[in-house]
Amino acid sequence: MANAITLMSIAMLVCCTNNILASAWNDPAEEVIHVGGKVMCQDCSQGWKEWIKGNKPIKGAKVSLTCWDKRNRAVYYTSDTTDVLGLYDMTVDKYVNGKELDVKGCYLRLVSSPDDVCNILTDFGGGKSGFKLSNPTSIYRSLIKYEADTFYYTTPMCDMPETDNSYGSEAKDPRGQRQGGYY
Repeated sequence: MANAITLMSIAMLVCCTNNILASAWNDPAEEVIHVGGKVMCQDCSQGWKEWIKGNKPIKGAKVSLTCWDKRNRAVYYTSDTTDVLGLYDMTVDKYVNGKELDVKGCYLRLVSSPDDVCNILTDFGGGKSGFKLSNPTSIYRSLIKYEADTFYYTTPMCDMPETDNSYGSEAKDPRGQRQGGYY
């Protein structure tokens, strides 16, 4: 009987110690977030159906993630390249220099395309101007994942020139100030 009580006491002590250790030990998966998405090539030289559904993945395209703090200082930067399917998946530390990363200050952008033909940045999905992370798309146990919209590159033939739509307006000097008419 004394042995049974001793064994039960030891078992309870082991169980309590394990629970305390498990709650005190941080799961490494809880200290990272995952950021993923897809990079595709969209060729406008095809017909409408092919243009909409005929995009192809770009292998080796580079995507970057930059995170800013509340004082607009860059506190984190990383990049990743896409695989054969055009997919990328970054693992980002939640804590940088002892402080928790504010994910709402993080932006994903296209950086470069290895494709000789399809290498013009577009802003479909925010790839050119930046896709701001806001809410996670997947949360499962300790996995937190942010999925960006699909980013696209296009061919030079499909590139739209930058215009200011100022036909007939007054001429401006390089600093954007009026010069007072045409010369």
